[in-house]
Amino acid sequence: MARRYSRMLPLGTPATRFALRDTVSGRTVALEDFASSPVLLIAFVCNHCPYVKHILDEFVAFARDLGPRGLAVVAVNSNDVESYPDDAPPEMARIARLKRFTFPYLYDESQQVAKAYQAICTPDFFLFDRNRRLAYRGQFDGSRPGNNIPVTGSDLRTAAEALLRGSPVPAEQTPSVGCSIKWKAGQEPNWM
Repeated sequence: MARRYSRMLPLGTPATRFALRDTVSGRTVALEDFASSPVLLIAFVCNHCPYVKHILDEFVAFARDLGPRGLAVVAVNSNDVESYPDDAPPEMARIARLKRFTFPYLYDESQQVAKAYQAICTPDFFLFDRNRRLAYRGQFDGSRPGNNIPVTGSDLRTAAEALLRGSPVPAEQTPSVGCSIKWKAGQEPNWM
């Protein structure tokens, strides 16, 4: 599996507006729907990636743990489903139900949201403060498939808990590592 590292957008970058269909409820979910949440996490994930599968249970637990404290989570799949049918919306909905997601799992068919956030890999995490300014972008934790480091979500959890307390987020942030987003033919961003 080819490794890709997240782009590490500048901290303070504003969240880009989006409106995408949730594969479970069928409703459109937009950035504005989370206006009352003090912290928002936008996670680019997919179904088939070994890196996402490796952290998925702990990621779902992380969202469940911090949701009641004010963390809103949105998962976005931007992969080309013609080339990767395991990532198609019906399978997204099945995985979300199976794993008991407490957050929407949105399908970015046009891949425009991934491009707007400059997402590169799955998983790729973007954590925004109350003003929807980027406060953290980086890895879930240091665990990777096969490296025998336990999956804890420690890096992302530390950042989210700091924001929820109103404290500064650690300045040292490590890029996320994962599979490349599967771009449609001819749609690869020019910044790749």
